[in-house]
Amino acid sequence: MIFLGFVDDVLDIPWRVKLFLPSIAALPLLMAYAGRTNIVIPKPLRPTLGFNELDLGWIYKLYMGLLAVFCTNSINILAGVNGLEVGQTVIISCAVLIHNVMQISRSEETRHAHAFSLYIMQPFVATSLGLLAFNWYPSSVFVGDTYTYFAGMALAVVGILGHFSETMLLFFLPQILNFLYSIPQLFKIVPCPRHRLPSFDPHSGLLIGSNDMNLVNLFLRWFGRCSEQQLCIRLLIFQVLCCGFCFGLRYLMAGWYK
Repeated sequence: MIFLGFVDDVLDIPWRVKLFLPSIAALPLLMAYAGRTNIVIPKPLRPTLGFNELDLGWIYKLYMGLLAVFCTNSINILAGVNGLEVGQTVIISCAVLIHNVMQISRSEETRHAHAFSLYIMQPFVATSLGLLAFNWYPSSVFVGDTYTYFAGMALAVVGILGHFSETMLLFFLPQILNFLYSIPQLFKIVPCPRHRLPSFDPHSGLLIGSNDMNLVNLFLRWFGRCSEQQLCIRLLIFQVLCCGFCFGLRYLMAGWYK
């Protein structure tokens, strides 16, 4: 994915190709997956269906492949502000670390999976924090698609091989909202420029939300003009709140839902 991100930075790959390439890169990951392919039926549906688990087989592996495609592209499309790409990655990764620490001692069955995730996420967070120091406003290093693809695939790997892909999707709530809001532009229903960035007002030094459909411009339209640094902080606070909400949702519903 690092190589594909570099190629995208250099060659300006079309969106339809961007959606296809991560699925090819995810094939070794899916071949290495040795876990179960069944899902636990929610408790409210068990009396109606008459069983507790359902083996999805190849459909589950298709879901994991789509998860890898989503993770690699979702960070890439919620971007364009100094510190945003690396900042959201660090927050999600810290949420993953917290989840791993909370779960590693609860079950012998999942201990090794969460330990694997910890081994990957600790150096990943450390190196990303170092990068964030140079990528924060005013940035002296621009990460481009090379980092965003790498970061998304790293998170997809730990989510899949760590057997907590559903929880990983919860941590990606802002990215899911951004993707859903961006669908008309991503699929060319409405015009989509190469970079969907806000406008800069040279007189005030503030950013102005454009008509492009992403959370970056939506925040500017909802909350008004602000500096690039303030916009990044607002979006990262939203990421933290969403991760906190997902923790609460997961553990409040754990006993009732599954």
